[in-house]
Parts: sequence; C-alpha cells; structure tokens
Amino acid sequence: MMETRACGGNAAAPMKLACALRTGGCKGCDVDGLLRQMGLRPTRQRIALGRMLFARGHRHVTAEMLHEEATQARFHVSLATVYNTLHQFTKVGLLREIAVESGKAYFDTNVSNHHHFLIEDENRLVDIGGETISFGGLPAPLEGTMISRVDVVIRLRRIPAAR
Repeated sequence: MMETRACGGNAAAPMKLACALRTGGCKGCDVDGLLRQMGLRPTRQRIALGRMLFARGHRHVTAEMLHEEATQARFHVSLATVYNTLHQFTKVGLLREIAVESGKAYFDTNVSNHHHFLIEDENRLVDIGGETISFGGLPAPLEGTMISRVDVVIRLRRIPAAR
C-alpha cells in the first residue's frame, strides 16, 4: 500500500509529490516515477513536459507557453498533446488550472491554496499568499453541494508613467 499525505489540497497525493509541489521545484525529481505514482503512464511526451514544468520551481504557464518552450528545446510535440498533458496532470493533482477569462487558462505548478494577481498588460500571473485575503461571508452553497475551493484572480494594470 502506498503511503499518502495531504499535499496541496490533494489528500491522496503520494509523499514523493512533496518534491514537485512543496519545495518549489523538482530538479532531482524522478518524473517517470512521479507519473507512475499518480497513475499516469510515463510516455516520452509526459516525461519531457513534466521535466519542463517542474524543474524550474513554481511557475504559471499556458499551453501555448509550454508548447513554445518545448519547440525551443527542440522537443517536437503538438499543441493538442500539450493541452491533453496539462489537463491530465491537473486531473491527478500535479497542476492547478487557473481560468483567467473565457478560453484562457494558466496551469500552476503550485497546487497549494493561494490566489493570484493577473498583470493584464503583461499576461502574467503572480502568486498571492493564501493568508493575505479573507472573506467575511461567502454565499451558502446550492442544496446538495459544498464549497471545495475559492479562487481569486485580482486583475492589475500598470500605471502609465507621468508625463
């Protein structure tokens, strides 16, 4: 039986996930083993994309950004495969999807409870610590449901320089 521990809100995440999800990177992490632990077959594409995602610490990427990174690294993978891989990683708890507008989502390697600033002029997402936002009262959930998570994205614009 696999030893498990709550990690980033995923109560069933294996302990080795601490490498990728808590320490801010997975430089020495066995991506192949990590994928197997999460029930994903370690294909060539998943391993390569996993290394790109987790080796550089906590980060926010879109599918297009990761596809471009793969292309720059001369790893040929279709954009559809990148999307599928990101969604598979999200489903098993390796990533957190942050929808910022219709049709645009970032994938966050930091799956802990936290919120975000979106700097609109730069299309850049920045973490806000989970303790810095408080909610005085949330609406009651619909009958037969419960609140599982609250995601806050605060949109920012750069102030034009004074002339």
